[in-house]
Amino acid sequence: MRSSELAAAAGVNLQTLRYYERRGLLDEPVRSLGGHRMYPSEAITTLRVIKAAQRLGFTLAEVSELLDTARHRHARGEGAGLQARAREKLADVEAKIADLTVIAETLRAGIAAGCDDLQTCAGDPNCPLPFPEIGHEIGSADRTHDTPGRRR
Repeated sequence: MRSSELAAAAGVNLQTLRYYERRGLLDEPVRSLGGHRMYPSEAITTLRVIKAAQRLGFTLAEVSELLDTARHRHARGEGAGLQARAREKLADVEAKIADLTVIAETLRAGIAAGCDDLQTCAGDPNCPLPFPEIGHEIGSADRTHDTPGRRR
């Protein structure tokens, strides 16, 4: 099938198709006598797999590794591809959810406490916003990045 047909069937645009080729995610197609790219029907599945993996949070580099693992395995199910990567991605997602939950709870507490002014809240010991912790983290980061003999 031609580029435009493949792009339409997989729900991507032509630039995405070319980009995936350049990145090695999609095999370079054969050319027709007229010079048109001609893709096998399996390319639709590959494109759908790439887009689904991206929606699940995998980067294109990770998708590339997963596709390479699938291409180079000798028998179906061999290799540590998707199962291991899915576990790693799930752990990352769960850690982000935990971080976002803490952020949401802190923002709710700040709203409930009526924090209208950051300067005033930062000086209030009853403020639920984590100004002391943030200040400590920033101070530590500044000290670790200081160069000897340099004054601030």
